[in-house]
Amino acid sequence: MKTIRNWFWSTLIRKAALRQGFIDPVALLSRLRRFAHTSEVGEPLELVRAGMIFHARGLLNTRAIQNNLDWIWPYWVERQFDPSDDAFIPRAFSITHVNLTHRNWTAIGLPDCPRYPVVDPRGLVTPHYDGWSIDAWLLGDNGTQLFPSRARDVRQTFRVENNQLLQINTVTQQDETRLHATAYVEEDDSHPVCRMCFSGTLPEPGWLVVALRPCNPEGISLIDAFMMEPDKKTWVVNEGQDVCFDQPAERYFSSNYLNGDVLFQLPDGKQNATAECPAGMITAAALFRMESGKPRDIRVHVPLDIGANDGKTPSPRPSDWSTSLEPAARLSIPDKQFQRLYEQALISLVLMTPNEVYPGPYTYKRFWFRDASFILHALLCAGLNTRVKSILDQYPGRQRITGYFHSQDGEWDSNGEALWIMDRYLSLCPGPLPDPWQSAISKGARWIERKRRGKPADPRYEGLMPAGFSAEHLGPNDYYYWDNFWSIAGLRSAARLLDLGVATPEASRHADTARAYSERVDESLALCRHRLGRPAMPAAPARRLDAGAIGSLVAGYPLNLFAPNDPRLLDTVEYLMHHCFYRGGFFQDMIHSGNNAYLTLHIAQILLRAGDTRYRTLTTQVADSASPTGQWPEAIHPRTGGGCMGDGHHVWASAEWIMMMRNLFVREENRNLMIGSGIFPHWLTSGTPLMFGPGLTDFGRINLRIEPGDRNTRVSWEAEWHQPPERMLLALPGHKPCETAGEPNGSILVPREKESSCAS
Repeated sequence: MKTIRNWFWSTLIRKAALRQGFIDPVALLSRLRRFAHTSEVGEPLELVRAGMIFHARGLLNTRAIQNNLDWIWPYWVERQFDPSDDAFIPRAFSITHVNLTHRNWTAIGLPDCPRYPVVDPRGLVTPHYDGWSIDAWLLGDNGTQLFPSRARDVRQTFRVENNQLLQINTVTQQDETRLHATAYVEEDDSHPVCRMCFSGTLPEPGWLVVALRPCNPEGISLIDAFMMEPDKKTWVVNEGQDVCFDQPAERYFSSNYLNGDVLFQLPDGKQNATAECPAGMITAAALFRMESGKPRDIRVHVPLDIGANDGKTPSPRPSDWSTSLEPAARLSIPDKQFQRLYEQALISLVLMTPNEVYPGPYTYKRFWFRDASFILHALLCAGLNTRVKSILDQYPGRQRITGYFHSQDGEWDSNGEALWIMDRYLSLCPGPLPDPWQSAISKGARWIERKRRGKPADPRYEGLMPAGFSAEHLGPNDYYYWDNFWSIAGLRSAARLLDLGVATPEASRHADTARAYSERVDESLALCRHRLGRPAMPAAPARRLDAGAIGSLVAGYPLNLFAPNDPRLLDTVEYLMHHCFYRGGFFQDMIHSGNNAYLTLHIAQILLRAGDTRYRTLTTQVADSASPTGQWPEAIHPRTGGGCMGDGHHVWASAEWIMMMRNLFVREENRNLMIGSGIFPHWLTSGTPLMFGPGLTDFGRINLRIEPGDRNTRVSWEAEWHQPPERMLLALPGHKPCETAGEPNGSILVPREKESSCAS
């Protein structure tokens, strides 16, 4: 019956399209599928849906922007539509116009509150998810104009003020004309409110303009109706969203699409308090008089409970920053850039885990097991285990009756990732296996065993996971080693976890399956080595070496399935560094088409484990590619340095920075604890102590202090072991290697290379 129904609809669609002179969509889809291995899921429906929404906006952008370039547009539009700019993209045959050059924004908010206003690189604030925006301009009576989105040089900073408010400050200055904008979220009567403070100075009399814009960092966001309340202190947008001023506007204007940007009416046009627009392109402005050389300050606030995501669900009671960050491991190093990025990364991870895990505040404000595994691992290693536990307790509820941990269809890595991060939690925070976890773990492991292929005609695929979409940056549907490495790790984790729950026979079976599975993957990789003539691992058994091989490095980091010096890992890194790097970072050709901070750090982690000092160059390159607010987009445009893919505030990248800083100081290798193996040599000549902790390891919590001296460096630690390491290996650069037993507290004097021995 299903076959007949599919044939009926395919025939109907084909005939309708051909009758109108269109290409046969059924034949086209069939051709597209031939570029990938046959899979039960062509592409996750969630991503198809997201892509359609993304390009639907792109169609609006196409109609609204290019025909109205005299309007004031967000920074990305001003740059991407400027033929003199590196960001310029010709538009002739582009059906949709989307932000591909400056996907940079930074979220503000409160811990445990899933409302994320975003601020673009020029201070444009989008208070509500995917909504309209608030901008500020300066207009002088003698013709001076300051529009931040058109300014080339702007200073922007990201900080937590007085351990309470996460602020973004944006300063735009041209000669004596200066605009300072601050945006943050705070709690007001138990409700989150986005606050904006604008302070302007002009060398002549003029106006500070607060402007309502029907756009955001992705493009058009429709405004159909607008009203200024009689008190001249409140805008009502789309009949339900308020913008409130701390003082009445002295002049006020609004405009619809037919009359053009409200800019064209300022400052002496006819005032109007209401507007409607069938095109959804209302703009509005509130003007405040400025004296020559005298600052004028205006405060604006937008309630966030209404209009955020569903417009109905109230936000939970937020936490404060000092309480939320108090348990986190502190980092103290002479490199202030590295340290600032670490602190900002911690804030990002806490912000994006309000009893849920979001890889980003905007484009990626949804859950993936893949991103969650990396984000939760970084939180865990940084000592924020209570936050991790509350999220992992939700995992059984995300599992289908089949045992599949489902976030997107067709992603066969998710079960391994879910089982691995649950195992990591109980490895770093030992305790009894929660009953709901035990059932979910058992079902999840059995799903992996059932999902593996039997004996196909091609021996390269025998025993592997079926072809799937996997991580989208690896390429079209294929039998990805990424999926298989995660699945092996998941079975190993299930065996350890179920052994805790006294499900010993089942645990033993999963351990045996994991060993056989690993041998099967080794055999498949051996066939690849014979075919390619080198040990480097491609993305999948029949693939040539390409940028997708980055996924196979998961066997070394973070899963530690391979030894640090495994030639398959090291040769894969050599291939990637020689063929897939641009300007010092990993450039992912497929889909991302940009440099990736988090994937560059994956390579750096492999090099760190292997004792290859090139990890320092890669880590520095990633630091240098961060935005002024200390964030990374998912992929970085090779010319503009702005984002070209994904969320502009990509939290997976923040997680990798935390893990990189942690592993420079302390990391596990088998039953040993490696101390200081990644410390940068010049940090040890600064004369200032280095510190990390309290962080979690497989053996317990540790605080580490490194005090450089002229001839020796003292390494001290305070630990709370639940199972001491067999050895602590001290491997500071430029110093004699030392080792000691895993005492909970200790101090060792490590001599520099010219000296002879270590001393307690």
